[in-house]
Parts: sequence; structure tokens; C-alpha cells
Amino acid sequence: MRNLIYVLFIGLISISATQLMASSKIHLEPVEIDLSDKASLQRGAKTFVNYCLSCHAASFMRYNRMAKDLDLTEEQVIYNLMFASDKIGETMTIAMRSDDAKKWFGVTPPDLSVISRARGVEWLNTYLRTFYLDDEKIMGTNNLIFKDVGMPHVLWQQQGYLENEHGHLTAASKGNDADYNQTVADLVNFLAYIGEPSKIQRLALGKWVLLYLFLLFLVVYPMKKAFWKDIH
Repeated sequence: MRNLIYVLFIGLISISATQLMASSKIHLEPVEIDLSDKASLQRGAKTFVNYCLSCHAASFMRYNRMAKDLDLTEEQVIYNLMFASDKIGETMTIAMRSDDAKKWFGVTPPDLSVISRARGVEWLNTYLRTFYLDDEKIMGTNNLIFKDVGMPHVLWQQQGYLENEHGHLTAASKGNDADYNQTVADLVNFLAYIGEPSKIQRLALGKWVLLYLFLLFLVVYPMKKAFWKDIH
């Protein structure tokens, strides 16, 4: 039993080391996450429901919660962001069945509710920017950071197509890089938000907590000096 545990432990270390070595070969592009930028979150939500939500659910997020957090009215969400649900209180689910998805894509597309926490925002930013043409794939594209990915390049009209030349991507059909990078940044910002929606409230509450602690200090410190003045 002890030998078995030792073998499994060594195996896990080897697998982790191999994954780290593979991921370290690709530079992850940094991205600014600003949950206070409601305009960015609104643009990211629009991109998400138009290009991601047909295959990927976000089943931990409710539309009415998103409306409140993103400073949108329920009417705006219903008419502009709800294409797969009927009620504002429903979660962001999809109509496609998992069996059909697996048959079409080879694997069931993952729920994206916490993908930003599982993968990291820099990984997502790099992933969405490194699709390239690959004639050997059914979808016609591959990905530099996620080899043999089953997902097609759904944002190709915004980015254009890239070619992979020895690990370096070059434009085959050029889009507007600045606009595309902003689209991806907004989408990643939105994915970071749905991964931890309560963070917006925590950030807003944090400044009031700091103010309270400062005022408390102004009261407590003189009291401390008064209590301890006769103690040597």
C-alpha cells in the first residue's frame, strides 16, 4: 500500500511538471480586469450572449442579478441579452443538449460560470487571441495554447484568420487588432465578473470598511492612551 501511494505521488508530480513545462513555453498575454468598468462589462455581456451562449452555459449566473450588477434595466436585458431563456430570473443556460454537443464537437462544451477562476484571465485572453488556420482539423482552425481544441474560432470575423509559422502567428486575413483586443478584453472582464459576482459588492463595501476602521482608530487610540497612562 505504501509503495502504491508513493508511485501515485511520483506520477502526480510528473504530470504536474509536464503541464507546467508545456504551459511555460507560451507567453500569456496580460489583461486588465476592472469590475468597476460597467461599460466594459456590458460590452462583454453582449459578446458572450451573441458568440458564446449558444454552446456554453453560465448556469451559476441569473439574468436579473446581471442586470443589477451591470447597471442595466430588466427590460434592457430581456430585449438585448436574453435569447435562450424566457424569464428574467432564470440562469444563463443553453438549449443544446449535451449529447448533441458531444456528437458535433467531440466533447461537451464546458459551463463557463467559473472558467476565469479555473483557467485564469491571462490564459483566457491568450486563448481567444491565438486561433490559427489548420487544414487538418474539421473546424479548420486550431489554437496555440490549447492544441486540438474542438471549439471553432467564433470571433474570426472580428480578428481575421492567423497562420502558425513555427509557433508564431501571422495574419492570413487581417482584422482590426485594436478593436479585436478590446472585444476580447471586455469578454474576459465579463467572464471574470460571472466567476465571482459578489466581488463587485465587496470592492464597493471595502472603502466604507476602511473609513469605519479609520474613524474607530480616532476614538480608540485616545482611549488606549488614557487607560495606560498610569501604568509603567
